[in-house]
Amino acid sequence: MIQTALAWNQELTKLHGRIAPRFARSEPRERALGYLRGLLSEVKRKNGWQMAEALGEATPYGTQRLLNGSQWDADAVRDDLRKYAVEHLGSDDGVLVIDETRFVKKGTESVGVKRQYTGTTGKIDNCQVGVFLCQATESGTAFLDRRLYLPEEWATDVERRRKAGVPEEVEFATKPELARQMLERAFNEGVPRRWVTGDSVYGSSRKLRRWLEEKRQPFVLAVPSNESLWAGPIWEDGQVQTAAEIADRLPPEAFQRLSAGKGSKGERLYEWALTPLWRLQLTAEEQAWSHALLIRRSTEDPEEAAYYVVFAPREEASLETVVPVAGMRWRIEEGFEQAKGVCGLDEYEVRKYGAWHRHITLSLLAHAFLAALAAKEQKKGIQQTTGTSKTKSMSSFR
Repeated sequence: MIQTALAWNQELTKLHGRIAPRFARSEPRERALGYLRGLLSEVKRKNGWQMAEALGEATPYGTQRLLNGSQWDADAVRDDLRKYAVEHLGSDDGVLVIDETRFVKKGTESVGVKRQYTGTTGKIDNCQVGVFLCQATESGTAFLDRRLYLPEEWATDVERRRKAGVPEEVEFATKPELARQMLERAFNEGVPRRWVTGDSVYGSSRKLRRWLEEKRQPFVLAVPSNESLWAGPIWEDGQVQTAAEIADRLPPEAFQRLSAGKGSKGERLYEWALTPLWRLQLTAEEQAWSHALLIRRSTEDPEEAAYYVVFAPREEASLETVVPVAGMRWRIEEGFEQAKGVCGLDEYEVRKYGAWHRHITLSLLAHAFLAALAAKEQKKGIQQTTGTSKTKSMSSFR
């Protein structure tokens, strides 16, 4: 157990060495290592006072300075996070997943906060929304990027922006636009991947889908049941139909029972069907790519359905290929749960734009650290059924 703790600390120190050059002064540099240790500690809540107590400090002022006052670039550390995650978990067969999560906040002063529905409480509540990009591979799941969603009423309010420290260059951007920016950054940095997937917030953005098509990036993106799609050539009646209408026209034999991957209760079994979508073919290259609608139905209630637009090379556009990709979207939800439950992702006490990105980035770095350690152990074939609670928490990252 002592050897495990020593090895764990050595690995964390090595990770800190990657980001150390981002801090010009020694005090915030060492504070960042302490902050990572606090996020990875067994402290019940990762707020300022409890983190300070765990680190043997009398007040939380040091950690507050790290997030609010010190000079360092959270985006530069984000770049270090991405490289670290790709190095330890990246794969050419990997899936990039885009999604959002909400952070419930009291009051109206926290940057980007707005009354909106949140699944955290199951009701309309004051919350912030973060848009995230993660990679999911056989080795594990780690986040690569993050952006705070700034509602339009925030983006256009000069005084609120000033108080919250929103940089002048930050303009209003929809959630799909934030996702595109993060994907473009990942593409430009050569992040290995085979697919992109995401929920209907992003799949319903035709602008995002067209951009991915122009990049020749295969995707499986969820769309709402009322998404209008081309079901046949323009000279056929009813060529434009909703996803639900197209699905309703399919015969029962078009559906196959397949697993979308393992869940907490075993295999996620659904009834699946894949049907082509029509589009005008202009070139031989375009004809080599398939557009299709993927339908997922509950095995118990056929009325419970989900829909996905698929774009892929024709030889890869099969149920057996795209169903596991659709199932990979759950990996980011599991990642949110782990990052919040273990690494304090949602337990910050900051109000400003820059401080939010600083905390979130360090929390995601702590999450990636645990995911990388879990992948390393898995590769060695170590089956950990006993040990410290930190070791147990690492096993959930596999």
